[in-house]
Amino acid sequence: MGFFNDIGKKTTEATNKITKETKLRLKMSENKSKISNLYEEIGKKVYEKHVRNESINIKKDLKEECEKIDALATEVEEARLEILKLNNKKICPKCSAEIEKDAAFCSKCGEKIEQVVEEVPTDVEEAEKVSEDIKEEVAKEEKKENE
Repeated sequence: MGFFNDIGKKTTEATNKITKETKLRLKMSENKSKISNLYEEIGKKVYEKHVRNESINIKKDLKEECEKIDALATEVEEARLEILKLNNKKICPKCSAEIEKDAAFCSKCGEKIEQVVEEVPTDVEEAEKVSEDIKEEVAKEEKKENE
């Protein structure tokens, strides 16, 4: 009977993992779709200002949409990190590819993976830090474009 109990446990664990991953992927997809819709709204606002020969103030005119995108992007990143954790994967420090947790080399770029490589953030606070870094990079790019 122990054999069948073990099989039952493993099946239940696998089913739970698949269910959780599917829910996370669905959430990511929904949030990415919402982000696309917000990008479209931003584009419309910018074009309308262009047609009326008005200047656009990103902070004032697009603040609400940008804040929504920030929140949704954070949720997408959190879900992605949770999926990595579920699948025992980590991020290559060179190219950011998803790789096996115990990989010696990145399968995408060939980078040697040291044992002391920073692990994938596993809690919300760490994920938010990663998200903040991404937001800073986007802000720098926008600033360059506006100059």
